[in-house]
Amino acid sequence: QVQLVESGGGLVQAGGSLGLSCDASGRIPSKPKWNWYRQAQGEQRDLVASITADGKINYADSVKGRFTIARDNAKNTVYLQMNSLKPEDTAVYYCNAVFTFPRETNYWGQGTQVTVSS
Repeated sequence: QVQLVESGGGLVQAGGSLGLSCDASGRIPSKPKWNWYRQAQGEQRDLVASITADGKINYADSVKGRFTIARDNAKNTVYLQMNSLKPEDTAVYYCNAVFTFPRETNYWGQGTQVTVSS
């Protein structure tokens, strides 16, 4: 079993920056595809950024150029650096790890609140 623990959320002014971390522990079976999702109050959960096991990165159009996803395989950690934050970035942010070996499994962090004030 894999556990994901997120940290780094908080309150920031528009235009500011915030960095999120997600640390995996337990029985890590392989290198995962890492995803960051977010869910604003009353809205669906949307994919923000992802990085594959091969290192290929994708971003949602709404955050492209402002957010950066990175990973540290030695530490089993994924990061999301958020710059030039906007009030519409306010949401609960969730990390997600998808493993394909030995079986397709995925795990979710508990979520961390990011609030951007205007």
